[in-house]
Amino acid sequence: MKQYKFWFATGSQDLYGDECLAHVAEHSKKIVEHLNQSGLLPYEIVWKPTLITNELIRRTFNEANADGECAGVITWMHTFSPAKSWILGLQEYRKPLMHLHTQFNEEIPYDTIDMDFMNENQSAHGDREYGHIVSRMGIERKVVVGHWADESVIKRIASWMRTAIGIMESSHIRVMRVADNMRNVAVTEGDKVEAQIKFGWEIDSYPVNEIAEYVEATAKGDVDTLVEEYYDKYEILLEGRDPEEFKKHVAVQAQIELGFERFLKEKNYQAIVTHFGDLGALKQLPGLAIQRLMEKGYGFGGEGDWKTAAMVRLMKIMTEGMKDAKGTSFMEDYTYNLVPGKEGILQAHMLEVCPTISEGPIGIKVTPLSMGDREDPARLVFTSKTGKGIAASLVDLGNRFRLIINTVDCKKVEKPMPKLPVATAFWTPEPSLATGAEAWILAGGAHHTAFTYDLTAEQMGDWAAAMGIEVVYIDKDTTIRSLKNEMLWNSVAFR
Repeated sequence: MKQYKFWFATGSQDLYGDECLAHVAEHSKKIVEHLNQSGLLPYEIVWKPTLITNELIRRTFNEANADGECAGVITWMHTFSPAKSWILGLQEYRKPLMHLHTQFNEEIPYDTIDMDFMNENQSAHGDREYGHIVSRMGIERKVVVGHWADESVIKRIASWMRTAIGIMESSHIRVMRVADNMRNVAVTEGDKVEAQIKFGWEIDSYPVNEIAEYVEATAKGDVDTLVEEYYDKYEILLEGRDPEEFKKHVAVQAQIELGFERFLKEKNYQAIVTHFGDLGALKQLPGLAIQRLMEKGYGFGGEGDWKTAAMVRLMKIMTEGMKDAKGTSFMEDYTYNLVPGKEGILQAHMLEVCPTISEGPIGIKVTPLSMGDREDPARLVFTSKTGKGIAASLVDLGNRFRLIINTVDCKKVEKPMPKLPVATAFWTPEPSLATGAEAWILAGGAHHTAFTYDLTAEQMGDWAAAMGIEVVYIDKDTTIRSLKNEMLWNSVAFR
């Protein structure tokens, strides 16, 4: 990850004289200093001189475009800034944009306010002029309203920063497809060329045996060292299996992890998909190996699901360095609990759930797998954390992409599941299982999701808006009638 920064650009004009402009610069510097010292922002804000002319605005935006460290510009109109001055700069600007609608003073100075103060402090006036031209030009931006020193406002800026990083880094995501999609499955497929046009993702396919050669070439000493790391870090759940035979199965996953990671690094890929129906020379379906790669930040999608693999990678980028992060993972809807008052969906996959979402001990199990026609694969087993999260599904509708975002409530399962040898989560979708599942199906959501505790529906929706794609929210306010109407309107807006 680059050490990104965000620029702070203040708009004004020379109508009110040099003294006013000096105050504008002083105030904007104090705002930037306070924001940076708040301890709430994941990235630094860089102050820029006050923008008062077409030429300076245009030059500043183009300098932002050219600066590899700049991930976006935060704009604020301290006084009135004639919006036609911003047109050329906005036309040429290509990075995330925030409009911070604030003012330097929090309260009206009732006893001393005069026309000089009114002329100098008219963000309520100037920001509307600026906002009009951005809307007229159809430019996507984030608008945050409130006093700059308010903690809730700073947190909204921080939240948008992570979305902006996702927008910037989306074009650097490269997905390595090991073999192809699961045969005859519709929802995991899609238009890879259009995905590169929309999101910047590169999605490339490799024969499985080309990667298997890297696995086979892994040095035994490296494999042994990684196996010892596994044995130190995780609980070994033999469950009656011979210890030496168990360890050999675990070593296969260590070899796959090392071989896959070397291939990914050499070829510069950040996400990977596998398919149990095409394993070539691999001795096991990658399980523990994929879980470990996800933990390191790689995206993953099962059965060739490149869209979900890229989304998992995107979410991991956006949550990089987040304090007290609870985790992000590839996930799949498996089976329901329909008992009244206890409704929920058991989430899992054959093997590949990221341990970043785990709560409590993580163990290694080796058990048979009915699919893949290979030896018993080793996998990490655990249960997930509790709390709110979002499950996102990117689907290709043929003429457009749609991102479906469901807010979910992760819970503890009622009873242990000793015979289920996979990592699991259990959640109830908002607004309820019945409405949430119906809405998901009507929206065309997939059975695979990119799941995270650490991002909000708003953040992912802002990313989708920046990409120019449709977004459907399923949350506590969702009704089936409103959802159907929304999707009907969207079908016209996005065709």
